[in-house]
Amino acid sequence: MGSLSQVESFVKSYQFYRVRTLSTLDKVAAEADPRRVLGWRPGHGRAHIGWQLMHVAITEDLFASERLAPEKKGVVAELWPRFRFGSTPDDDVPSVETIRETLAVTRANLLDTLSRIGDEHLGEIPAALAERKLTIQDVLYILGWHEAHHQGQAHITLNLYKATGA
Repeated sequence: MGSLSQVESFVKSYQFYRVRTLSTLDKVAAEADPRRVLGWRPGHGRAHIGWQLMHVAITEDLFASERLAPEKKGVVAELWPRFRFGSTPDDDVPSVETIRETLAVTRANLLDTLSRIGDEHLGEIPAALAERKLTIQDVLYILGWHEAHHQGQAHITLNLYKATGA
């Protein structure tokens, strides 16, 4: 078996992180009222678990299209305004099934985009990221860190919810 390309190594790490994200979602699904848990906020104006997990999905869709492959459309672009960076979490809490499906379709879109990128392009700066001076390799690191970061936020929010006895 040959060695993995750098892009393939990133993809394998994303698979590892996704297992943990879905495990958090499974724990929410096992609760008596998953929708209530998904919508619980640790404080006024703070994001709920549903927003955190949808934000992971939306970010992957943004990078899979407008940031790394502007010729592609996002698969859930209609959801971008609700869950992208800078949005205000609303009270229309997505279901466990909606979150799971959105994570799946946006990940497939991201993997399709990444399958077109060879290691020789890792040092390139996509036009959409020129102002931030981010290379494709930077983006690949950010995507992994981003999911782990928000999975951690969802996980701690779930623990806080349980601690309140709500």
